[in-house]
This record gives sequence, structure tokens and C-alpha cells, in this order.
Amino acid sequence: MSKSTTDESGPLLGPADIRELAATLGVRPTKQRGQNFVIDANTVRRIVRTADVRPDDVVVEIGPGLGSLTLALLETADRVTAVEIDDVLAAALPATVAARLPERADRFALVHSDALHVTELPGPTPTALVANLPYNVAVPVLLHMLATFPGIERTLVMVQSEVADRLAARPGNKVYGVPSVKANWYADVKRAGAIGRNVFWPAPNVDSGLVSLVRRERPVDTTAGREEVFAVVDAAFAQRRKTLRAALAGWAGSAAAAEAALVAAGVSPQARGEALTVEEFARIAENREAGK
Repeated sequence: MSKSTTDESGPLLGPADIRELAATLGVRPTKQRGQNFVIDANTVRRIVRTADVRPDDVVVEIGPGLGSLTLALLETADRVTAVEIDDVLAAALPATVAARLPERADRFALVHSDALHVTELPGPTPTALVANLPYNVAVPVLLHMLATFPGIERTLVMVQSEVADRLAARPGNKVYGVPSVKANWYADVKRAGAIGRNVFWPAPNVDSGLVSLVRRERPVDTTAGREEVFAVVDAAFAQRRKTLRAALAGWAGSAAAAEAALVAAGVSPQARGEALTVEEFARIAENREAGK
């Protein structure tokens, strides 16, 4: 494939390149997999800058699609490993990289798999995660990758704007919930910008946002395990309008046992999950036995 001469994208993919490549491959973006391909070279370069990708980084990318972001990452990072579930896209991406960035092709690896099932990656341990995540699986994929690859220090994901708000929400915010708490278990989370609809093909009917996650230098200080803490979080938000005394009754064995655990943790039994930090959820998990 020839490099585009209609813009200043260099080796990156412009709108004409994306459409030509899709036509050649017979690819029609599917809603089922949340496929919306980025067609703007300036946007992918902005994502790489915002992600603070460094020359020594080993980056893992989820859902590379036709390679828009992949090529921009390869320009900067030491290595890039892309995880792609789609058969046609996975087969085509190495050739796209070889054609447009031949001098970096040996720095690229493709894993043809569902990211939710990936437990190991080829090459060095990844230090960064950068991805345009499909909206329907964004949170599960993000949490799975953070849990599975503790070497990932910095993450930047592009997700539906509402999902970005939920991930970055703080206690007391009306959209604060399970994704907010669980993401905060791993990292300091913040919104890192907005992305317009016109940089995608096809243009989605929702806005997108960037979320930055920088892994905590020190884990949450708790004797409870992650699964124990997450069980409390899930229970608290399954019935988010109820007080924690009521919402955690099933988790603790009874409302009275839940109240005992909450009191022992220094949390009001009348509070609701949306008011608690991840550290407070961890203290509740630690005190599960207080009510027995």
C-alpha cells in the first residue's frame, strides 16, 4: 500500500487510507464489536502524547482495528503488542505495519485473541496500555488487563464519554460506582480530554473521552484480598439506593452482621456505597468477621 499523499500523516493512516484498506479487506465495521476506526492522524498522535508514551515503553494495545493508533504508537514506543479478536483485522495488521513502518516492523507483535482471555503476552513485560476500547466491553477489558499485567504503569483508554465519567468519578458523584472504585484500586484515575465524533469512521452516535490511569505507587493498604474487597463493592452498588447496612446484608450474612462489620470499619451503617473510598471498602472487607 502506498503512503497517503493527500495529508501530512506520513506513515499514519488518513481517511482515504482507512476506507481503501477496509474496502480491500472487505471490512464493514460492526456495532456488535463496537468498531469505530479513527481516521485522523492528529488525533492518534494526540493520544500518544497524552498517554506519555516513551521511547523505552513496551505498549499493549487492545482492539487495534486497521492500525491507526498502532502506527502512531510504533513511531514512539520501543515495542507494541496489539491484541485483536477479529480474524480479518488480525490477519491484515502485520502487513499494514510492514508496508508503512518497515523499519519498525520487528518491534511489533500481534496476538489474535479476545483481550478478556489474554493471560500472557509475547516479549518483554508491558509498561503501558493504550487503546481505543470497544464501548460494550471497555470496563471489563480494562480491569482484566490491569489485574493480569501489574507491570503496566500508565494507561490511556478512549471510551464512551459516559464510561469515562464513571471511571474517573470521585466519591459523592452521582455516577460514582463499581467501575470507579475498582479502577481506583489499581490506579489514580482522571479524565484526560474529549474526542469528537468526526474523527471516527463510521461516526458513532456518542461522544468519546480519554481516561488516564497511573498505577498506584503503593497498593491499597489492606489485609483483605482484591476479590474480597471487590465482593463488598459489588454488593454495595447492586442496591445502591439502600443503606450499606441493608445492601451488605447478603454479603455479611445478615443486616446485623453487616452493621457490625461497618461499625468495626469506622463506616456509618446508614451511609451508601457512593460515598465511600476504595480504602473504606477495603476496611469493611477486613472486618467481615466482626459480625460473626
